Amino acid sequence: MNTLSVEVCYSPDLFALYENKEAVVVVVDILRATSSICTAFQNGVKSIIPVKTRREAMTAKENGYLVAAERNGLVLDFADFGNSPSNFSKENVYNKEIVYSTTNGTKTIQMAEECKAVVIGSFCNFTALYQWLINQQAPITILCAGWKGKYNIEDSIFAGALAQKILENPQYSTMCDATIAAVDMWSSHNTNLRSFINKCAQHERLRSNNLDNCIDYCLTFDTCNVVPIYIAGKIIRA
Repeated sequence: MNTLSVEVCYSPDLFALYENKEAVVVVVDILRATSSICTAFQNGVKSIIPVKTRREAMTAKENGYLVAAERNGLVLDFADFGNSPSNFSKENVYNKEIVYSTTNGTKTIQMAEECKAVVIGSFCNFTALYQWLINQQAPITILCAGWKGKYNIEDSIFAGALAQKILENPQYSTMCDATIAAVDMWSSHNTNLRSFINKCAQHERLRSNNLDNCIDYCLTFDTCNVVPIYIAGKIIRA
């Protein structure tokens, strides 16, 4: 039996080295974009339009869109709300189309659009995501949004958790050192996940802006049973 590959890319800046047009790409930005996107779809959002730049987000606002946008963790002054999962409540998002722009996550989603599929991953939708991925019978690349091109802990440890689960299935294997390292990180720290995340730079950024109350939620498995997928410029429910 020919096995399918699992790879982990720790930064968007490395994606050209991993790009495989036959692969399903799982975009991961645990604190906070992909956790928020999953929450939005759990709460009935119609679609989310990711945009890269502040100007694109501002133009969307001027054109009447509901806009969620942040830079460096802080809500942009023209946006309706920011980037924490609590912003994407049913009252705020049900049956609405939202333009979304973040420091790292939204541009990472767009860069993988030529691959077989681009889906959104988080602890929040872990089991639904895993089941959907296995059903695709395709190579899988887990793409970490990181921080401004740099490696981060929170995306990498999630990548390890997901890769480990996928590799339990005999149709998958890996020859990727980044994947092996991520799985080892998860295996070493899954019993003390929150205390390990407390060491990461993004935890300090959120804490300094009084935004760290979302972290426990972002590290909780299976609060959502949705798989958001990026198609033709929009994120919709798969």
